[in-house]
Amino acid sequence: MIHGKQVLAVIPARGGSKGVPGKNIKPLSGKPLIAWAIECAARSQYIDRCIISTESEEIAEISRNWGGDVPFLRPAELALDDTPGIAPVLHAIDELPDYDIVVLLQPTSPLRQTEDIDGCIEKLVSSGVSSCVTVTLADKTPLWMYHLDEKGSMRPVLESNDRSLPRQQLPPVYVLNGAVYAAEVPWVRQTGKLLDNGTVSFIMPRARSLDIDTEEDFWIVEFQMNPHKKNDGASRE
Repeated sequence: MIHGKQVLAVIPARGGSKGVPGKNIKPLSGKPLIAWAIECAARSQYIDRCIISTESEEIAEISRNWGGDVPFLRPAELALDDTPGIAPVLHAIDELPDYDIVVLLQPTSPLRQTEDIDGCIEKLVSSGVSSCVTVTLADKTPLWMYHLDEKGSMRPVLESNDRSLPRQQLPPVYVLNGAVYAAEVPWVRQTGKLLDNGTVSFIMPRARSLDIDTEEDFWIVEFQMNPHKKNDGASRE
């Protein structure tokens, strides 16, 4: 609870990942991926309840083994490849309506720390806005990005006279890192969103912002967690 507001956290974990099959329960540094999110949320000083939203019995069982709360199974039609990311959040707040703030914690951000979760919730409340999301400093400016046509001709993503400036003189730009989304429940119900033009940001360091999407990402995070451990290929199974 924060300032009298009850906080519900939702960890979405569907079983049908195509890029990395079984991604959400794939081992990472001795734990299934989802366990990192469960344990991180459990240390929050503001989250009153954290649930796992999944349609998979296997994910539900593994989550419970790691202390996760799985009060229901998500309907299969809300766990398809094209299901919007907001769908499990809307389903959760319909099933558990007695909360004022909802926090989305994707299991694919295992380097996220509890201070990031609590900092995002604090920023939401102190700013008096409807939502707050975590971002990190982008490693490339969009001024150096281009669209390519079928002939390979380049067209700038952004039109600007600053393209020739040294990197140090360009304004910093930030990207969503997908680690934490926090929003007022009535606003989420009304808009069906977690992010709009009034959203504020909580900045996370790049070292904690890697979002796991590929097998290579697993290897990178494993190395960051255990830089002195010899890679024996076990994480590639």
